[in-house]
Amino acid sequence: MTMSERLRFIFRAHVVALWGAFLVCLLAPIAAAGETASLMSQKERNEKKEKPIMSMTLTSSSFSPHGAIPARHTCDGHDTSPELFWTEVPEGTKSLVLIMDDPDAPDPAAPKRTWVHWMLYNIPPGASGLSEAIAPADLPRGTLEGLNDWQRTGYGGPCPPIGKHRYFHKLYALDTVLPDLKQPTKAKLEKAMEGHVIAYSELIGLYQKH
Repeated sequence: MTMSERLRFIFRAHVVALWGAFLVCLLAPIAAAGETASLMSQKERNEKKEKPIMSMTLTSSSFSPHGAIPARHTCDGHDTSPELFWTEVPEGTKSLVLIMDDPDAPDPAAPKRTWVHWMLYNIPPGASGLSEAIAPADLPRGTLEGLNDWQRTGYGGPCPPIGKHRYFHKLYALDTVLPDLKQPTKAKLEKAMEGHVIAYSELIGLYQKH
């Protein structure tokens, strides 16, 4: 290799090295910014996922927690809804949701599905309960109804084919008012509730046919 060729080789090597260093300096801030954004996004997702759920109190004059539901609230009686009361609705609540379901269907010894008995949403936060045997026309103003598993709105009482079933009365406080979901199923209602639940309470009653 001649002296001239050596000089050209050294010059090219220096150019390549300088160009590589320039690219590192140029891309490093972009990569760092992307990593920071990714971490911030993950942090925001974690914060949203870990948003604390406060508790409320849900009671009934018809039955005590884990007590027997009177026959008048079942298919063996008048099939009317129980009286419900709630307290400690947190500040910032824009609406309430009530879902009553039975996770022991059809047989508590071998449950296969959760049967939905009653669904109400957009209950105003100022409401403090529901009277016994409440009619749709007497629901708190603005309350909307979802479909139970008889494919109709309204209350459908316990009617277990076998064994003693648990009936969960679930009350949710939301930080939003939901749109009109047009008589949604439980799955559709729960999907709309995602990320909006700020408080929760449940009351469990038991029933077995005799």
